[in-house]
Amino acid sequence: MNSKPVRLILLLCMLVSAATLEAQDLNYLYKAGEEGYSCFRIPSIITTTKGAVLAFAEARRNNCGDAGDIDLVVKRSSDDGKTWSALQMVWSDSTNTCGNPAPVVDQNTGKIILLTTWNLGTDHEKDIINKTSKDTRRIFILSSDDDGLHWSGATDITADVKDSNWTWYATGPGRGLQISRGKHKGRLVVSTNHITGDTRQNYCQAIYSDDGGIHWNGGNVTKQDSVNESTIAELSKGRLMMNMRNASKKRTRQVAISKDGGINWSDIKADTTLIEPVCEGNLLQYRYPGKKEALLFCNPASTSSRTQMTIRVSYNDGKRWAAKKLLYAGPSAYSCLTVLPNGNIGCFYEAGLQKAYEGIVYQEISIEDINTTD
Repeated sequence: MNSKPVRLILLLCMLVSAATLEAQDLNYLYKAGEEGYSCFRIPSIITTTKGAVLAFAEARRNNCGDAGDIDLVVKRSSDDGKTWSALQMVWSDSTNTCGNPAPVVDQNTGKIILLTTWNLGTDHEKDIINKTSKDTRRIFILSSDDDGLHWSGATDITADVKDSNWTWYATGPGRGLQISRGKHKGRLVVSTNHITGDTRQNYCQAIYSDDGGIHWNGGNVTKQDSVNESTIAELSKGRLMMNMRNASKKRTRQVAISKDGGINWSDIKADTTLIEPVCEGNLLQYRYPGKKEALLFCNPASTSSRTQMTIRVSYNDGKRWAAKKLLYAGPSAYSCLTVLPNGNIGCFYEAGLQKAYEGIVYQEISIEDINTTD
């Protein structure tokens, strides 16, 4: 008997078994096809001052595309992500697109401010960029004064932060921050990106509030273009780092530094360690009593595909990434991180067995686990 077919069958069985186990191990917080929605995308996660964990997502009603009937939803945990509430609607505007959640917590008041974008459900990104859309991309804020249990209506701040010559515009996606030290201590900062109307160049920018999220201003745009979908974290001495997706397909993340609270940015430089397949990534400052401060970064660490969801840690403001941990080797895309009340890290990312958009997964790890795993 020829043993080659037998070995081939055994190998296929092992692969199927491994793939099945891998799929079962994915802890879906949102799963495509459930709760009346075809798809969930664009994860965003924060920890409130009272210790609740809020996991936001775009709930896409009819398909997984970026346009159409899209609502903003949230699930809430009060036990470090062990159990979660039912899906809660944050903002729905008929069949229009409410997306790109970018929440930030005011540590002084406990108030949660949610930055988001809106467009008509019938207007697609290419139409907005080509100026053939019926409306444009608009920016709104919502807020919660009761730890995420209830949310205000949406307030349009487009005129305050978006230039009239810009077409496409996006908040985050991910999560904003509050500066904790230095001259601009207390400032709320959220990263954004846009496309210019005439030249169609991609730039990033921070928008900020110095009055607890009531009024918002736009800082200056990055000195160079070909960047989008940015994330910001605080470094030592109150400086900020903006980490950006590379729109020119060079397969490495781009970074810039601000010394004035997000108003101006240094020249953009490539971080060659942080490879990417051209996809969103998330940057987070790690702080917890009794543990060393660190900078965390999470993204699909591949230059060829949206796979290999990886978290990295740096102890010198991103100059060198000391260690990394592979969270999931399979299809994976957008992600967001938060520091949990117990000091561990909540990792919230898109993943699936066949494609990255089968759902959004929640995973908890310790920073020591990153240090000991490469």
